[in-house]
Amino acid sequence: MSALARGDDGRRRCWWGASSAEYVAYHDEEWGRPVRHDRGIYERLVLEGFQSGLSWLTILRKRENFRKAFANFDIERVARFGERDVTRLLNDAGIVRHRGKIEAAIANAKAAAALDRPLAELVWSFAPPRRRRALRALDDLPSVTPESTALSKELKKRGFRFVGPTTAYATMQACGLVNDHIAGCWVRAEVERLR
Repeated sequence: MSALARGDDGRRRCWWGASSAEYVAYHDEEWGRPVRHDRGIYERLVLEGFQSGLSWLTILRKRENFRKAFANFDIERVARFGERDVTRLLNDAGIVRHRGKIEAAIANAKAAAALDRPLAELVWSFAPPRRRRALRALDDLPSVTPESTALSKELKKRGFRFVGPTTAYATMQACGLVNDHIAGCWVRAEVERLR
């Protein structure tokens, strides 16, 4: 499998970024672009947790439902969710109905609200210190790094759940802490300028 795919518009993208309209939009407009606000970091952390074991396309297609279900990822509001909200969410066919992940999203809001500094500041403190060379092959793409392992450990220490090193790394990719667009992908240079 090639690391790049040419889209219908003729642009070369990371192999996964041209396979559906949802992926094209997410790849081109969002993935890897820096997210530096708490709500955006929390949203991606929750969505990456829900994605565990599922296709990312499933999560993208349900994203607006997740936003409605989780108060547009307002940390303070979700931190006040209780057992009635858990029941409501378990009955919401528009999201992934997994008790552990729902409870983790609420626990993570509580943990984020209790932080001694902004969530975005905490997460960005784990960004790799130097830029690495552009990845050229699928085999070069890590699923875990020392930074994601350290971020996972720190988040867990502060009460976050469903934030293992792989989920932490996927969040780092989504929020632009790393630029994992493959060499030759048209988005890579644009994302690099934003970092």
